[in-house]
Amino acid sequence: MMTSQEVPFEAQLEARAQIIEALLRRLLDERLLPGEIARPQRLLAAMRHGVLNGGKRLRPFLVLESAALFDADPEAALRVATALECVHCYSLIHDDLPAMDDDDLRRGQPTVHRAFDEASAILAGDSLLTYAFDIIADEATAVPAGRKLALVLGLARAAGPGGMAGGQALDLEAERTAPDEAGIIRLQAMKTGALIRYACEAGAILADAPQGDRERLAEFGSAIGLAFQLADDLLDLTADTETMGKTTGKDAAAGKATLASLNGVDWTRAQLRGLVAQAHALLEPYGERAALLKQAASFVAERTK
Repeated sequence: MMTSQEVPFEAQLEARAQIIEALLRRLLDERLLPGEIARPQRLLAAMRHGVLNGGKRLRPFLVLESAALFDADPEAALRVATALECVHCYSLIHDDLPAMDDDDLRRGQPTVHRAFDEASAILAGDSLLTYAFDIIADEATAVPAGRKLALVLGLARAAGPGGMAGGQALDLEAERTAPDEAGIIRLQAMKTGALIRYACEAGAILADAPQGDRERLAEFGSAIGLAFQLADDLLDLTADTETMGKTTGKDAAAGKATLASLNGVDWTRAQLRGLVAQAHALLEPYGERAALLKQAASFVAERTK
């Protein structure tokens, strides 16, 4: 029998994704929670369409593995990971809207506003964002109140005007006024990096790890968040729509500069190697316990779709 470190990383990522998917299906079924009045069928269908459509589930994987690093409760970690995936999927649904990036394809299928309509897509995104905080606050997420508060606050900050939503606003501005390199880095740290940073820090919060560990895991998240965006920009330049399952070349078509388009493919690949080395170095104090997180950093930089 193979040990966990001998199982290919993508197989381990897929195994975690199936666990997350199973919980998402249960959370998005028709059963009412205490205090709910009704769950409209079309809204639920639109939410499921935007969530139960595959995807790597990288962010929840990072929550689960960062929690395991500090021996946090796995069931609580699973619920926080699923809440984070709800926020991520809400952002994709809204990002695809005509007023934003105006995409017709996501994960190889029609985007929510194409499969349903714009109003349903907006409400599905709104509901997923709100539901994420419900999932963490619910008594089923069995962590002490102080840690639960820190998890809610951290997710709100990562998703809000100083994080992901603010990054999306800067991304829209970038279509009209080209930012410099520092502006692009700030934009990407907010739009893409903030949720990845939170995913890595959340495990340390769940375990009530020392502040130094929280900061180290957050820094690790920042490094792989930037690597994720650089790899995404590289794929936007070099991959095709069929491989990616979403439209490629849109940044160039919209006149938006990215670090990859400004500095070229070779520079981008060199930066990715440096970020992976930085991420690995940050995890050195944890030894073999951090092996899967190190593999995640390499996967983020080397992925082909």
